Amino acid sequence: MDATYAQLANRIREAAIAKQPGRLLVGIAGPPGCGKTTIAEHVVNLINGTPSSRKTCHAQAVPMDGFHYTRRYLDTLPNREEAYLRRGAPWTFDVDAILKFVANLAETASLPAAERPRILAPSFDHAVKDPKEDDIEISPDTSIVILDGNYLLLDEDKWRDISPLLDLKIFVNVDPEVARERVAKRHVAAGIEPTLEKGLERFDRNDGLNGDLIRRKIVASDMTVESVNDS
Repeated sequence: MDATYAQLANRIREAAIAKQPGRLLVGIAGPPGCGKTTIAEHVVNLINGTPSSRKTCHAQAVPMDGFHYTRRYLDTLPNREEAYLRRGAPWTFDVDAILKFVANLAETASLPAAERPRILAPSFDHAVKDPKEDDIEISPDTSIVILDGNYLLLDEDKWRDISPLLDLKIFVNVDPEVARERVAKRHVAAGIEPTLEKGLERFDRNDGLNGDLIRRKIVASDMTVESVNDS
């Protein structure tokens, strides 16, 4: 994937320079297991680690996991058991909060760094399995914000209002079987499931369904990346 990371970093860097003194908003989306978070982190490291970039651009990745509904909120739902089983599906996220957050970034993106406000975002604490409010700070001098979320390019009510706010839309495609194995192993490594077999079952009843939805309902992207396993 090294060539892919470099290609993305160059594309984003060029777009950011063209938009200066404004801020560039990038959305990276794709099915569970596509590796979008890893891609976002690598691209940020490449941009910030290049001497020429450091003089003109500073990138930051912001995952959308922090916008999960809290467990306390899920407990109030009439379909509480289904909500926990399907946690990670679009309807288990606070899409209104996501849209407000991205709109805030977009509304201030044209401002020079000296005039931009400090913007805060929630993170997701995997230890307590809940969001942590205002845990991520996007400083005024950040010139590239890379948003990473499964549904940023989803063509459904409210979700579809996010993509017009983004300057660059990137979709990460992945073979369903590759994604299935990746996510199942992740569930085991995180202690969510005790065995790979149970991890695969969990994928089939939740992550796989979410991935199928994303593939069926995606708005047009500016760039598609094929996710592959590193050798």
